[in-house]
Amino acid sequence: MKAAEDQVVEDNTGFQDDESFFQDIDLLQKHGINMADIKKMKSVGICTVKGIQMTTRKALCNIKGLSEAKVEKIKEAAGKMLSVGFQTAFEYSAKRKQVFHITTGSQEFDKLLGGGIESMAITEAFGEFRTGKTQLSHTLCVTAQLPGEDSYSGGKVIFIDTENTFRPDRLRDMADRFNVDHDAVLDNVLYARAYTSEHQMELLDFVAAKFHEEGGVFKLLIIDSIMALFRVDFSGRGELAERQQKLAQMLSRLQKISEEYNVAVFITNQMTADPGAGMTFQADPKKPIGGHILAHASTTRISLRKGRGEMRIAKIFDSPDMPENEATFAISAGGVTDAKE
Repeated sequence: MKAAEDQVVEDNTGFQDDESFFQDIDLLQKHGINMADIKKMKSVGICTVKGIQMTTRKALCNIKGLSEAKVEKIKEAAGKMLSVGFQTAFEYSAKRKQVFHITTGSQEFDKLLGGGIESMAITEAFGEFRTGKTQLSHTLCVTAQLPGEDSYSGGKVIFIDTENTFRPDRLRDMADRFNVDHDAVLDNVLYARAYTSEHQMELLDFVAAKFHEEGGVFKLLIIDSIMALFRVDFSGRGELAERQQKLAQMLSRLQKISEEYNVAVFITNQMTADPGAGMTFQADPKKPIGGHILAHASTTRISLRKGRGEMRIAKIFDSPDMPENEATFAISAGGVTDAKE
């Protein structure tokens, strides 16, 4: 299944613009799928042919009004439109050229991340309170809109807030720093407040529909913080298995959205004190919550900790292509900036 998910749309390799990055689900009409069924799939956030490939038959059968026979037909039609086999690493590297990076506002920090927050991936930043997670999220809301290196054109942002920490006034301060218009910056950020973990999951359907509706316009999805509501909705060990399963589904959905629409996903995460760690001589008994599920789902994990004054230290905790290094940055009125030595 994983091999199937990483497929590149063969027909569209000639074009490099954002519009051709995904094939609209409406194209299935040519293969004999009726419009009513296509609408049903769109209602649950499946808007591209690749989206069908990323959804199991079981999940498709759960959509009201889709029988097993219809699901087979839809899968078959999608299979004809996408190549399902393997591709060479060279072909895949050509697809990876579409990946862009969004600057964090600090050159040191960008260098640590290999250019910034990467698209088609989930970047997770965790740390205790006051380590700069929310400030980093706010800064990214502005920097994602600015044209950047490697012909990155800038784009809109979706911000899902679970802790009620989003402050539009902070974006105004940051807009001043980059000399951009306040109202334009605020206009380009779509904000939603999630109240329960289920609501958070439902919002992702809306996100997928929005990314599809305005293809190539949105560049970044921020969830501040991914685990807060799961911590509240599921308590104790008795509900741990269910919590992790729901979390796994959400993270899998985020990963698919990021690959399907070529957007960057940035999530923040909280810490927990590990009471058992006092016995072993561990330097830092605190660890990020979400367990192994979250650890494996995040492409890049950044650990943030407090330095002197306004200084913060970011460390690569886990990354497929970046070495474990540290970078120092500062938090100013204009968001995340380089630390002044």
